[in-house]
Amino acid sequence: MTTRTIAVVSAGLSQPSSTRLLADQLAAATRDELVRHGEQVALRPVELREHAHDIVNHLLTGFPSEPLKQVLDEVTAADGLIAVSPIFNASYNGLFKSFFDLLDADTLGGRAVLIGATGGTARHSLALEHALRPMFTYLRAVVAPTAVFAAPEDWSGGAVDGALSARIGRAGRELAELVRRSAPSSGPADPFALTTSFDQLLRGQDA
Repeated sequence: MTTRTIAVVSAGLSQPSSTRLLADQLAAATRDELVRHGEQVALRPVELREHAHDIVNHLLTGFPSEPLKQVLDEVTAADGLIAVSPIFNASYNGLFKSFFDLLDADTLGGRAVLIGATGGTARHSLALEHALRPMFTYLRAVVAPTAVFAAPEDWSGGAVDGALSARIGRAGRELAELVRRSAPSSGPADPFALTTSFDQLLRGQDA
């Protein structure tokens, strides 16, 4: 049986991080739903905070470090993606955007994505629809209908309240369904792979 992989990207800057906590909850809900349908699942958590310097260096030089390359390969090879950012000034934070700027435009085409966010007040929840969703739509990802926002009042001593738990469960089921409908990922794209055969290249030269 093919193992379905879910990359879980969180862009929280603090430790512990409510952004990472929400990402973990969404990942668990997705995994449980896939397992319920008989799928084998591997979660690939990525905390962007741990790669912040490498992300900036890649933006400046055009070359990823080996640890960052491994993370980029894991994200691009995953069957599904969970992406969670804290909201700063009514949008995703710079670390989140910088990481996804490193991906080629077609990398996430057709990929199942679940978006989430955290913020100081519930008013920031609109950023999911006017910032995160448009970004992934531009990247041609298939974004789950339910986006999940968590404000401080949604956590009770570190536990998830009933309304947030229901949203997490619904979003996890939606992402699991999108993953189940898609063909298993064939892995990260080979940057040196030929997109045309030698015969086609020769015919093009003869023309």
